[in-house]
Amino acid sequence: MLKILFSPAESKKIGGKESKKELFGSNSAREDILNKYNDIVNRSNENSVKELFGFKKLDDCKPYICDIFNSPLMCAIERYNGVAYEYLDFGSLETKTKEYLKANTIIFSNLYGPILGGDTIANYKVKQGNDIGEFIPDKFYRDRFSYQLDLYLGDSDILDLRAGYYDKFYELKKPYTTLKFLKGGKTVSHWAKAYRGLVLRAVAQKGINSMKEFMALEIEGLSVAEIRVVKNKTEIIYDIVN
Repeated sequence: MLKILFSPAESKKIGGKESKKELFGSNSAREDILNKYNDIVNRSNENSVKELFGFKKLDDCKPYICDIFNSPLMCAIERYNGVAYEYLDFGSLETKTKEYLKANTIIFSNLYGPILGGDTIANYKVKQGNDIGEFIPDKFYRDRFSYQLDLYLGDSDILDLRAGYYDKFYELKKPYTTLKFLKGGKTVSHWAKAYRGLVLRAVAQKGINSMKEFMALEIEGLSVAEIRVVKNKTEIIYDIVN
């Protein structure tokens, strides 16, 4: 089986109608950090809330000021709404493809840590890089979930589509594959998010189950320029051709 590691997004959709469920690795392992987040959001002063969210105006904070334990829930793969998710365009996919994404995508949330695409989460806001009270999210989740992730990934092939920042949440110890995108010979940054979304969409639509199948996958607008292998990391370098 192929497992895809993915990043979250700063922007999110509001609402949700999903039922509460046990998150990847157990809800209890997240209890301390979630309680601290909820306490800051609902009981702290305005400046603390604005700092946590990364906003300058309180009005911008209001959509996220809620009790996350009693808020509408949405599957993580649907909740996020950044560039990568716009290009993934989850809502337009067939049911079978959606179920593939829910089961095989692991998203590294700044609040919830590693979660499956189908795990249900509340609307929340933590600016990337911010601590949650005394908790440092990447360290908190690296310490508590690395072992569970090692076991969960097991003998699966791994396609790591995370932005570099989220490497801090979990270090891969087994062979894995990453992607790099070039335009005119130069590495792209903003558009890398878009192509990660497009790659994830293509992988899900074809139901890719191994890196062997992935290597045979043709992705519109991309052409393999080079493949580099260093220790346990294989890096596929794509030229953007459109």
